[in-house]
Amino acid sequence: MSKKQSEPAQESGSAPRGRGGSLHLSANKLRWGMLIGALGAVLAALVTMTVTGFDSDKVEAHQPGAEPVVRDKEFSSAAEGDCLSWTKPDRSDLVKVNCADKHLFEVAGVIDLSAYPGREFGDGTRHPDSLRMTELRDEHCVSAVQRYLGGRFDTRGKYTVNVMSPSPAGWQHGDRTLRCGVQVAATTTSPASTGSIAEGDQSKVHDAGTCLGINQNLPTDPVDCAQPHAVEIVGTVDLAANFTGGPPSEADQDKYVEAECNRLATDYLGSPDAIRNKTLTMFFDVLEPTSWLAGSHKLDCWLGKGVDREGFAPIVGSARGEILIDGQAPVPPPNTGRSTPAPLPGAAPLPPQPQPR
Repeated sequence: MSKKQSEPAQESGSAPRGRGGSLHLSANKLRWGMLIGALGAVLAALVTMTVTGFDSDKVEAHQPGAEPVVRDKEFSSAAEGDCLSWTKPDRSDLVKVNCADKHLFEVAGVIDLSAYPGREFGDGTRHPDSLRMTELRDEHCVSAVQRYLGGRFDTRGKYTVNVMSPSPAGWQHGDRTLRCGVQVAATTTSPASTGSIAEGDQSKVHDAGTCLGINQNLPTDPVDCAQPHAVEIVGTVDLAANFTGGPPSEADQDKYVEAECNRLATDYLGSPDAIRNKTLTMFFDVLEPTSWLAGSHKLDCWLGKGVDREGFAPIVGSARGEILIDGQAPVPPPNTGRSTPAPLPGAAPLPPQPQPR
């Protein structure tokens, strides 16, 4: 998906060809800016969940025929549609919770590795390493999530597909089941969500006033606006309020979302001139047809400072107050009022302008 850009106080053109004249971010660069969140979520997931599902430093011994440890009872009884949560880094306090409450993982399917051909996961085998767990996630969990949602999973939305496995102790005791599911995409620790993915909008949106951190000039997870960040969210546009039926065209989205983002920015900042005076740019996305058909209908309005072909400049402070852009206070452009247009070729000369006395 390509990120659109708009500077309402300056010249207007068709997105995404660099509205405002001073910013010319390529569509590819901005597309990578949007995808880094999903990429980071995958990398974080490999570290935190697909290795064991629990902290490998907390292995507990079992006697033959003994019951699994208490923490694995919740895991091994989790079924499709259950939501899981925990507070400890080793996830030893994992519990099933109501999906309407805050949770970290929603189960979309259960995979029994004991039915896998061969003896790869037989008795006495070692827990699969992170690479094998990633392969199992891709082999089984992507399709499991699609089945769970009736083919309506938004691969560009707020969730990412992941897998949980038994603890090392549970594996030693013979538990060979995996839980496929979804969690909120993030570049670091996955944040909690409320409500089942099967019942809600999967749009990757944030509350107004949220600032997205910056890494290698690209947006990452939400951070305090006093910390360096790439963009600030000024509001969210619900395209379903204006479009019905099939996916709206990119041109129709551009026209509607730009107007809505400019209105939201003015309300958020308190002045139609604030964006121009702070030398910032409004960015907005476009919904792909696959996202629309999956039920994602909302887009964020981003406020940031683009760097030509490099992504975003780091900003410190909320745009509602004083900010620093790349360590410097913004200098408002001069406002000389309305300029006199140049005469067309062959037109009569303009009358002399009165001179000040």
